[in-house]
Amino acid sequence: MISWLIENFRNFKPSAAIAINATRHMNKIERRKLFSPDLEPMRTAEGRWFEAIVYEMFLDISKESDSIKYLAMKGADAPRQREDVRRGQNGLFYSKYGDITIRGNGQDLAEFDMLLVDSENHVTFAEVVTSPADLREFEQEIAYKKKLLGYLYGQKITPFLLISSFDLTNYSVVKRLMKDKTNAIIHTISCEQIKSLVKHYRPRIIYNNPVNHPKLIRATDIKMKNPFDYKRYHDEVRTRIFTDIEKRERKKFPEITDPTGMLVKKVLYGALLPPAIKALCETYGLTLKGKPISFLDFPKYYSKAIIATDLPGYELIIYLRSKQKKEYHKMIQAKDGHFKFERPTPPKVGFFLWLEAIQPTLGTRITLEVLEKFSIAGPQKK
Repeated sequence: MISWLIENFRNFKPSAAIAINATRHMNKIERRKLFSPDLEPMRTAEGRWFEAIVYEMFLDISKESDSIKYLAMKGADAPRQREDVRRGQNGLFYSKYGDITIRGNGQDLAEFDMLLVDSENHVTFAEVVTSPADLREFEQEIAYKKKLLGYLYGQKITPFLLISSFDLTNYSVVKRLMKDKTNAIIHTISCEQIKSLVKHYRPRIIYNNPVNHPKLIRATDIKMKNPFDYKRYHDEVRTRIFTDIEKRERKKFPEITDPTGMLVKKVLYGALLPPAIKALCETYGLTLKGKPISFLDFPKYYSKAIIATDLPGYELIIYLRSKQKKEYHKMIQAKDGHFKFERPTPPKVGFFLWLEAIQPTLGTRITLEVLEKFSIAGPQKK
């Protein structure tokens, strides 16, 4: 499929009809923003539109090739009945917008712009980009998605398609991806060129829904070949790290090499008991938009603190449960060792539900040991 797409897709240009039809996957607000003079919302809407255009192109091109066995529904074609996010969910799901996601204990682990199955039954994924800014941490994200799909569907090879509206070939991350023959990099015409096709397109819009498309299937119907109990895999990794800390292992970052452990994206060590929160405030420090939060001030703003690390780099994070709003404040570590506000975690995501379920269990000693193990700077003695 990869070689067939590289050879044939380049000559398959989005037409005005395809570009117009792609807007069926967008809401009215997104459509209005497509030609907005306000650059940021326009670019966001443009990215959503281009992703839908590529999907519409694949609806057409998949009919012409036996290399593509199935194409997963998405957007306006996704099943109307979708499961609300809850703890304990594992596997493939559709979001409320019709996006394809894999959840682990309700947390969104990965989102896929497209999922396909090739003639050899390899599950393949595609990423659609419209800006170089989309390439930040891109390589790590692709590697994780390959690992995740490879495990779930029991495949040694997981093909990947990168489709862009601009020339990517001079970017170092893309050059590295191009060395892998299981990847395909496809460059279409730009969003500006596509817009020029539809700017004066005045015929009454009639959307063409893919009724009885021979290759269109639900993403959730692609059968997984391996069990997936993400919470168990997470807890096994957390136990392993706690064991390393207890044994005073010299290695700063424990190596996680088992197949299920390598699927864990973040370790939640637990919520802190009051004396541990005091030690965190006094030894490392917390600041919210430049304002220090003392232990005495902490109960005014927050009801809970949870310590975590991102994997594979073991970057420390503190999640603080806000009393003002139903959200968690994600605190990341600054170069001097203190923790500063990065962004909120809203209540409508599965990860929020996981954080809510964690009760305070960590005392001062283990909290400081975890912090010391992974801190980018030593204790600061606030």
